[in-house]
Amino acid sequence: MPVLTQEQFAIVEAVAGFTHEHLSPNAIDWDRRKHFPVDVLTKAADLGLGGVYVSEEFGGSGLSRRDGTLIFETLATGCPSIAGYISIHNMVAWMIDHYGSIEQRTRWLSGLCSMRSLASYCLTEPGAGSDAAALATRAVRDGDAYVLDGVKQFVSGAGAAQVYVVMARTGVSGARGVSAFVVERDDPGLSFGANEEKMGWNAQPTRQVVFDGVRVPADRLLGREGDGFRIAMNALNGGRLGIAACSLGGARAALEASTSYLGDRQAFGAPLSHAQGLQFQLADMATELEAARALLWRAATALDEGDPKAVELCAMAKRFVTDTGFTVANRALQLHGGYGYLTEYGIEKIVRDLRVHQILEGTNEIMRVIVARGLTGNLSGAA
Repeated sequence: MPVLTQEQFAIVEAVAGFTHEHLSPNAIDWDRRKHFPVDVLTKAADLGLGGVYVSEEFGGSGLSRRDGTLIFETLATGCPSIAGYISIHNMVAWMIDHYGSIEQRTRWLSGLCSMRSLASYCLTEPGAGSDAAALATRAVRDGDAYVLDGVKQFVSGAGAAQVYVVMARTGVSGARGVSAFVVERDDPGLSFGANEEKMGWNAQPTRQVVFDGVRVPADRLLGREGDGFRIAMNALNGGRLGIAACSLGGARAALEASTSYLGDRQAFGAPLSHAQGLQFQLADMATELEAARALLWRAATALDEGDPKAVELCAMAKRFVTDTGFTVANRALQLHGGYGYLTEYGIEKIVRDLRVHQILEGTNEIMRVIVARGLTGNLSGAA
């Protein structure tokens, strides 16, 4: 496993300082109040975290996917919910930088990189989740504009975000008929559902996004007509690495809290950390997280280098790391006994936050489908 470069050490150190100052002390309160700390996001952008993968030419940090895994793991040690949103925001910013025209990149990337404008990703619908190619939201060409109608479901940041990259059907059924558009919050006909009541990720809003005759100029098309599904899937490769890294960071925080707790807690005349059975549990948790990190870094390097196996490796990493992260966090709660169930210790929040990572950016069942299709030479239709 390659060691970190001096630049990567510096990145981790800077992000850790931000996390300790702004995320860790506030995470429980934000979760309880369902507060989305937009002011803190702009502070994150001051470190270059609003455009992690965006080219420096357009105000981004121009970092690699490997660098991104370090960033999101570190952020998630303080708050997986906020780290997860920043990962999604960066996925959208990358889409515009990678597929947008010069005019589109000039128009939106400065605001996204500074996080004066926040971004949301609109793919899933009430009737189309894992089968993303079956989406029903339509965009009909009308002169020099497109008119969008439909509903998107489970959109992180919805309502607070200013920029929405939306997948909509412009042609035939299936993946080939999907196109991508950039929609702005103030576009007439755009509205939002109520903030969903969720198990976790309470520090960021999740709403439906409703398109009722939303008319956008034709220059809001990202790429070409019919490119939308490919754009969406390529973005998810990186998004899956980000969410996996968030699971790793949350689980790492839970493990560190458990190690400290077992050292402080006395039972039967000795610290709990002296009990061999509990030592074995800590050892297994640490080993599993190291194995997860190794696979995550392998997948990130593959994506950076254009490895033909990158799609499968990203799916493997997302499946394995998010499953491992949740399992480790859940065991950390058990090690805390009754205290792990109390809000003030923060462990139950980590468990709730990490649970959704096994669902979003493609469920872990779909990750298995992608890996299996790669093994059998049939990647068509992977979502």
